[in-house]
Amino acid sequence: MQASFLSAVVLPIALAIIMLGMGLSLLPEDFQRVKKYPKAVAIGLISQLVFLPIIGFIITKVLPMQPVIAMGLMIVALCPGGASSNIFTFLAQGDVALSVTLTAFSSLITVFTIPILGNLAYQHFIGQTAVIALPIGNTILQIFLMTLLPVGIGMGVRQIFPELARRLEKVTNPLAVVLLAIIILMLIIREWNRLPGFIVQVGLAVVLLNIISMLAGFYASKLFNLSPAQQICIAIEVGIQNGTLAIAITAGLLNNPDMAIPPAIYSLFMSVTGFIAVGYGRRLAKASHPTPQPLDSKA
Repeated sequence: MQASFLSAVVLPIALAIIMLGMGLSLLPEDFQRVKKYPKAVAIGLISQLVFLPIIGFIITKVLPMQPVIAMGLMIVALCPGGASSNIFTFLAQGDVALSVTLTAFSSLITVFTIPILGNLAYQHFIGQTAVIALPIGNTILQIFLMTLLPVGIGMGVRQIFPELARRLEKVTNPLAVVLLAIIILMLIIREWNRLPGFIVQVGLAVVLLNIISMLAGFYASKLFNLSPAQQICIAIEVGIQNGTLAIAITAGLLNNPDMAIPPAIYSLFMSVTGFIAVGYGRRLAKASHPTPQPLDSKA
């Protein structure tokens, strides 16, 4: 399996399928929910688009790591929430509508922030004299083609052919999970001999990025008195990033397999914390809405 085939064919197709599946579940009203609960949307977006990159940058400065590994970690921190965050939010009994809204808005905003902040990170970690491998115009176009276009197609199918969209959604979601697993497995197999060293070097950084960002989203929403369902939603949305997009950028756009190691390991670990969040979210939902006890009918 050639690396070029992985980055040029498999990754874009897998990402397009994932985003198409998300589009099939979206309606135009999903983009209008900001009017319904602007505070929750604002807190979620600020946590993801501001706090997360800052947390990622601090981790790269505190923990010793190679520049290419630090760059890969920053790409993860710059990516939007993944489609899997909606699934985890649903399983955790969080606010699914808010999750979909945050995923949609963050995907749109990061089309512009990833090239700009990615170039700054590339200059910082790789060096001022290095060739900037993330051209803004081309990157915006490629991210648009890999993310927003399939979402738009999915939404169009949902509007015009709702029954077909429901049937396709049942296929695209499991297929996206399988493709993501294949991508990660292919990267692991290709880098098997060097993987233990990369885990030693990036494992702690990935764990810290995932856990700290999730806690930051949770407590920021708690601080502003959002509902428990919104708290768990924002925690998951900030902690579950679009690992496929990060891999596509590092292995594809930047053409550096070493940079793809942090996103690949992150994609594995975020599933662990995602299911932990599911368990906690279910307990939180049960505590917020306790099951009514039957009246004790005594004569």
